[in-house]
Amino acid sequence: MRTSRYRWIILGIATFTQATAAFFVQGIGAMSVHLQRDLRLNTTQLGLLQSAAQLLPLAGLLVAGRLLDRHDERRVVGIGALVVAVALAAGSVAPGYVSLLVALLVVGAGYSAIQPGGSKSVASWFDGSKRGLAMGIRQAGLPLGGVLAAFALPALATSFGWRSTLVAGALVALSGAVVFMAFYRRPPDRRPVPAASRVRLELLREPYLKKIVLSGTSMVSVHSGVGVLTVLYLHEVTSMDAASAALVYVAVQCAGALGRVCLAAWSDRHRSGRYACVLTCLAAVIIGMTVLATPVGRSPVAACLLFVWLGFFGIGWYGPWVAYAAESAPPDHTGFTLGLAMAVNQVAVVLAPPVLGLLTDLTGSFTPAWALLAALTAVTMATTARL
Repeated sequence: MRTSRYRWIILGIATFTQATAAFFVQGIGAMSVHLQRDLRLNTTQLGLLQSAAQLLPLAGLLVAGRLLDRHDERRVVGIGALVVAVALAAGSVAPGYVSLLVALLVVGAGYSAIQPGGSKSVASWFDGSKRGLAMGIRQAGLPLGGVLAAFALPALATSFGWRSTLVAGALVALSGAVVFMAFYRRPPDRRPVPAASRVRLELLREPYLKKIVLSGTSMVSVHSGVGVLTVLYLHEVTSMDAASAALVYVAVQCAGALGRVCLAAWSDRHRSGRYACVLTCLAAVIIGMTVLATPVGRSPVAACLLFVWLGFFGIGWYGPWVAYAAESAPPDHTGFTLGLAMAVNQVAVVLAPPVLGLLTDLTGSFTPAWALLAALTAVTMATTARL
């Protein structure tokens, strides 16, 4: 099969694996009402569930990045997806909340290999003229997994209980592992190159990586906030029933998937470069969060439109961002650079859900959470625009 054609197959399996590995974790927000009721959780504990799967990648992404510069992505990503499947299967027999947290910690360890591994596999097969579009399509796998989860998991939880959702997540993740290991191949002109030991955390001093890290941490905080609070906000503030709120969450994830593709494709042609597209996303998030924190955000129609807006830009930013990160990496160190940037992002991924949940519990309002995210994004935009 011709290389130019097979690269699109590679893109398809990388996107599929991303979606299957993210399926369960991305569905936690859609199940928020069910989980709070069945496990008797407050908003802070619900946020900790979201964070549990993101804790081990703090170190795991760095390890995965170094492994990816030494070994074939097929093995690293495939094993990571298998770990996700096994952990979710074990979690389905968890006796309660604490055991579920432990299972999700192991899920995060497996997922550490999938994010940088899938990104590197796509970057290896596509040149600069199509890399943004390809990265955007691949990164759309995350919200697409969320879309499928938002449809399936609440219904499963209602009919068969919350444990059934972990069984479903395990089977979905297993399918991703099998597909990636069966069909992924390295580009014919590339072989794994041992990473030089001189490439270390000094990369964080580089201006391009400062932009990547600052924008990444603020925007993953926004993504986490939208993921964990959307359904609760619509249910409690706008009096929308849980099923309708979950459907809105589906629309938000669809908007995020569309944003990842469209914004990344736009970055292929933007005269000011890919980071200009990231700055546009930062500005759009500031607008959306600010309006959501006003009385306008209490209207069901306005809130739905605002969350879709935040889905497009607050989730879609990742497409041009990861393409910019991959292209800025030193030669032969794409895996390590992506792993490093994503590992720093994980600090915000871990902290944001419980912090935003605690802020909501303490104040009895969602407005401080939206205001905090808007302020964080504004500071990031002002800082990185000058770098």
